[in-house]
Amino acid sequence: MVLHLDLKENGYDIVLERGVLHRAGTLLNLDRRVLVVTDSGVPAEYAKTVAAQCREPVIVTIPEGESSKCFAQFESLCKRLLEEGFTRTDCVVAVGGGVVGDLSGFVAASYMRGIDFYNIPTTMLSQVDSSIGGKVAIDLCGVKNIIGAFYQPKKVLIDPEVLATLPARQLSNGLAEAIKMSLTSDAVLFEMFENETADNDLDTVIERSLRIKKAVVEQDERESGLRKILNFGHTLGHGIESEEGLHGLYHGECVALGMLPMCSEAVGARLRKVLQHWKLPTEITGDVEKMLEIATHDKKRAGDDISVVYVEEVGSFELRKMPMEEFKTVARKRLSR
Repeated sequence: MVLHLDLKENGYDIVLERGVLHRAGTLLNLDRRVLVVTDSGVPAEYAKTVAAQCREPVIVTIPEGESSKCFAQFESLCKRLLEEGFTRTDCVVAVGGGVVGDLSGFVAASYMRGIDFYNIPTTMLSQVDSSIGGKVAIDLCGVKNIIGAFYQPKKVLIDPEVLATLPARQLSNGLAEAIKMSLTSDAVLFEMFENETADNDLDTVIERSLRIKKAVVEQDERESGLRKILNFGHTLGHGIESEEGLHGLYHGECVALGMLPMCSEAVGARLRKVLQHWKLPTEITGDVEKMLEIATHDKKRAGDDISVVYVEEVGSFELRKMPMEEFKTVARKRLSR
C-alpha cells in the first residue's frame, strides 16, 4: 500500500508493506553514498539489509536511548559525512525508532544546507507517528526537541514484519500514540482497541493511524493550528516524562497517562480499560505536584490558562483554554492513587 502525503513540492510516498525492507534498493535512490544510521537497540540485520542495497553505504550505530538526541551525536554524524566525502547529491537513511529518525533527519537537514533523507522506522511508535510529518530535532539541557527543523523525508518505508523483534512493552509504548489518534479522530479505530481486534491486526492499526496523521499534516504542516491535536495527552505527558522518565517510563507511557485527565469521565473510563489491556500505566507513582509544575510551565500556557486538546466524545476533539487550577485538579483526581 502506498499513501501519498501531499505537501506540494515537499510531498512524498509512505510505503506500508510487509517485507518492504528488502525492496529498499528498488524504492529509494541508493545508487550513491548513503549514511545508514541505526542504534544499538535495533537488530543489526536491519541496517545491514539496507546497506547491502546501496552503492556506497556507511553504517553508523549510535547508542540506544533519548540521550543520543544531543549535540555530540549530531556533530559526530556530520563529521562522518564530511570525512566520507558526502556531497549534496548523497543521502541519509534512518533505520530505527524515533530517536534515530529525529537525529538523522536533523543531520540531513543541516549538512550542506540539506541533503536527501529517507526514513525506515522499526518501532511501533515511529511507524504510527514520528516517521512522517517532518519534525526533526535534538534535545538540549533536558528539554526535548528544542533544537530542530521541519524537514520532510523523500520517502518512508514501513515494514510491519520488523515489529516481530520488538519487546512487548515497546509495542504497547507505540500503540499509545495510535490510541491517542483514535480518540481524537477515528472512533472505529478506538473500537478496534476496545474489542481487542487490534491485537491481531496491527497492519490496520498502522494504516489508520498514518491516514489520520497524513490528513492533519497536509492541512497544517508547521503546527499553526489543526496539527496541535497530535499533542493530545502531551501537555501533561511531557511533565510526567521529565520527572517520571528518571524512573524509566517511556514516551508513549507518559502520553497514556497524559490523556486520562483530558477527556470526559465516560471516555476516560473506556480509555482506562484499553490502557490496562496493553499494560500501559493509568496512575502516577511519582511526585504529582512536581509533574504538574513542569507541565504548567509548558509553552501552551497563556497567563492563568493553559491550552489543551480535550476529548468529550470518542472520535472528536476540542481545543480548550482551561484554567490552571482546573487543569491541576482534574489531573490530581484522575492520576493519583
